[in-house]
Amino acid sequence: MASAWQNWLAKRFKFTQEKQLRQNDVLVFIYQQGYLFLVLILITFIAGVNYANNLILGFCFLISAVLCISFYLTFKQLHGLKIDVSCAEVGQAGEAVHLDLYFSQPQQQARYLWIQAGDQLHKMRMTELKQACRISFLAAQRGQFHYPNIQIFSVYPFGLVRAWTYLYLQQISWIAPQAKMAAAENKYHQQNFEQDLDEFRELRGYKPGDSLQAVSWKQAARGQGLHVKVFEQHQEQHHVEIYYERMPSASHEEKLSLMMGLVEQCEQLQCAYALHLPNAQLPSGAGGQQLLQAKLLLAQA
Repeated sequence: MASAWQNWLAKRFKFTQEKQLRQNDVLVFIYQQGYLFLVLILITFIAGVNYANNLILGFCFLISAVLCISFYLTFKQLHGLKIDVSCAEVGQAGEAVHLDLYFSQPQQQARYLWIQAGDQLHKMRMTELKQACRISFLAAQRGQFHYPNIQIFSVYPFGLVRAWTYLYLQQISWIAPQAKMAAAENKYHQQNFEQDLDEFRELRGYKPGDSLQAVSWKQAARGQGLHVKVFEQHQEQHHVEIYYERMPSASHEEKLSLMMGLVEQCEQLQCAYALHLPNAQLPSGAGGQQLLQAKLLLAQA
């Protein structure tokens, strides 16, 4: 029974990218204090009839009218609301991925909404024609990230009635592995990585302002004076080739994390790099688009 109900909800409230809430998209029913309100209506009706008291009956009809008006006012909080959803194509494990909800209404009015996504509950007061709300989720592991179903509801103005709708999202984000450096390289990797990308060319005399890390201390120990190592930069003709099978690990996930670490190092040094995965390859390049493609390949590997 529960499965059939969930399948019906998923089919009726399937959400692709944008939607304008119409009458058949909004569900309305009595909410919490509304049940006590019904009991009060019943008690006053019985008392008014038994005692033939028109004042009590008038009060009964008054609060019944309040309940009926609540149905309409609460329904109007959602009816006519247009919703657009946007999410990032690629994220990274251990970091937040964001889901952006964009609300727009044909006429400016105050709407008091609650947005429930998983175990998160956000309150929103909409007063403009267009307004946005961002919900963040923690991406715990690599691969596909499926966003939870979203429920948008309102209990305005009296809390007697609730109007709600569901968004069964079809969007997904790909989560790249968390960057990791090989344990043997952690200590010296940061200072030696750039020189590993270069070729030794010559020694020249030390000049004030030269980095001490570039000094050839072997020559200095032999009493030959201070000399600086000069490297030929790998710029146009050279780049880094990152091979999956050369990663120092037997675990598939750890290999991908090590590759992600090398990708981030290359981006920091503005060095071109290429990825070689078992079922995919990324040509040499650098920059934001290259990083995005690298993350996408590692997420899908």
